[in-house]
Amino acid sequence: MFKLQHKVDIRWSHNFAYAIGLIASDGSLNKDGRHIWFGSKDLEQIKNFKEALGLTVVVGGHARGGEKEKRYFRIHFGDKSFCEYLNQIGIRPTKSKTIGPIAVPNEFFPDFLRGLFDGDGCFYSFWDTRWSNSFAYKMSFASASPKFVVWLKSKLSKLYGVKGYLHKGKGVVNLEYVKGDSKKLFRAMYHGPNLLFLNRKYIKVKTALEKSSELKTAPR
Repeated sequence: MFKLQHKVDIRWSHNFAYAIGLIASDGSLNKDGRHIWFGSKDLEQIKNFKEALGLTVVVGGHARGGEKEKRYFRIHFGDKSFCEYLNQIGIRPTKSKTIGPIAVPNEFFPDFLRGLFDGDGCFYSFWDTRWSNSFAYKMSFASASPKFVVWLKSKLSKLYGVKGYLHKGKGVVNLEYVKGDSKKLFRAMYHGPNLLFLNRKYIKVKTALEKSSELKTAPR
């Protein structure tokens, strides 16, 4: 008799919520109802995903867009129970343009958000030429599903009191946050020690916030 394999411990935790955020942004579910695929060009991202879900599967190579060179990393594994659970909380096959609200406990929403940021989030800083010595920065979350972005904007407003702006890009909708709100979200996402996150994004935001703080306190 065939016995279902349970590779994932389905219990909410900081790591589990982080993995759900990664799946919601960069993962995919097979239509067979059994398999999950997650890929990234960043090996650290793949290792974080494995650790977050306690997986022991082998990391493989992957080529995109007709390329022959396998410049990306991927994880592909089967777990029917986990797939069914993902369906229940709002993550389904062919989700990219149709995904909507995800049932994440508020306690673990910062970790879920950190997963979204590491997956499809972006942060950039710049000098605002309209003002003398004005250092500015923005944090954004992108999705091809307007429904998801509208839900996320509302959720972040209720939880953290941030405003956010919707901006249509090429094939996606960006949810953007400026200075003060970016800082609030950064503090929420990186709320304690021993968290999983993509180092290059963390360092990029942290460096910008420190620079902004230095400029504020510098003598004029």
